[in-house]
Amino acid sequence: MQEPYIRIAVAADEEQLAALDRAAWSTLHAVSPPPQGPFFDERHMPGDHLVAEAGGRIAGYIRLAHPTPLASNAHVLQIQGLAVAAEARGRGVGRALVRAAVEEARRRGARRLTLRVLGHNAPARALYASEGFAVEGVQPEEFLLDGAYVDDVFMGRRL
Repeated sequence: MQEPYIRIAVAADEEQLAALDRAAWSTLHAVSPPPQGPFFDERHMPGDHLVAEAGGRIAGYIRLAHPTPLASNAHVLQIQGLAVAAEARGRGVGRALVRAAVEEARRRGARRLTLRVLGHNAPARALYASEGFAVEGVQPEEFLLDGAYVDDVFMGRRL
């Protein structure tokens, strides 16, 4: 697979992104049921998403947003979603999206980039760690998923 092309999402991507989000949903990385409504909303606009294209199709996305509406926290951006199509997994799409998110956060003037990841999601945690994110906190057994208690892990990095 060739290197994915990363770009800012546009409104016309909504249908493909919604389908990708539903297809990729799993309790490995999500704590609520798969979304059924529109992909974009008043809190998550197209410009908040980077899209990876490969072979003329959307292969994945990453969502960047401010973790709070506070002016004192405006220097921080947070990864609030990452999904890669099943056929594109293991081919560097997730890594390309994380790297693009770091660059986009810098471009937007952020000093830090943070995220939350479920403790049992070893592949995502390894990816984030390999890209410079460190564990900054853990909420033990924060979620009950598929009959098991799962930690909520906070990770972050300076930009």
